[in-house]
Amino acid sequence: HLARLERSAKGIELPVPVQTREWQGYVVEGIRRGGYAESKVYIQLTRGVAPRDHLFPAAARPTAVMTIREMQPLNPALRSAGVAAVTVEDLRWGRCDIKSVNLLPNVMARQRAKESGAFEAIFVRGGEVTEGTVSNVMLVRGGVLMTEPAGARILSGVTRAIVLALARKEGVSVQERAVGLDELRGADEVLLTGTTVEILPVVRLDGAPVGTGKPGALTARLSAWFQDSLG
Repeated sequence: HLARLERSAKGIELPVPVQTREWQGYVVEGIRRGGYAESKVYIQLTRGVAPRDHLFPAAARPTAVMTIREMQPLNPALRSAGVAAVTVEDLRWGRCDIKSVNLLPNVMARQRAKESGAFEAIFVRGGEVTEGTVSNVMLVRGGVLMTEPAGARILSGVTRAIVLALARKEGVSVQERAVGLDELRGADEVLLTGTTVEILPVVRLDGAPVGTGKPGALTARLSAWFQDSLG
């Protein structure tokens, strides 16, 4: 997470006032002070206070803010029963690999999902599946795990990387490539990955069942491997 923070800051030429080792100390201390059983850490960097001029401020000092909140566990029923998702056109900018607060398209898309009775909205760009509003998206066809490759079209998640590594370690065939919307709709299994959702099966897509309409076998195995990796 901290490495991605630094990469994102570098991508928009934003100086990072706190280095990784310092952040690690602050995070540990913040979690200790919070005293929660499970904590959610949020770090935000800005260029500082300056007049609104659409230019980098010459004299402003970068500002770093970190908050520690209690992590609310996901409803176990969502994991056991699976969730619904809808597809939406991906209207975001061309550098989705930069983690920023420029999330209005995500907000609009997820609100559409909620109003449709779905948990997540999945972005589709030029007929190809990119990612969800708060998650990365994977699918299973014929025992092969497929997902959009890391690059400018997605925010490559930490959980995504762990899941792919575990799958390869356990001998699962993995393809990181552009995935068509028709492939997603014809998938045996669809799953979401992310820090807060971990691994979440999608059992309905745009109102139609995914595969058997129940969480799939490979999704269950990936979830078990992921939990084991957490110790």
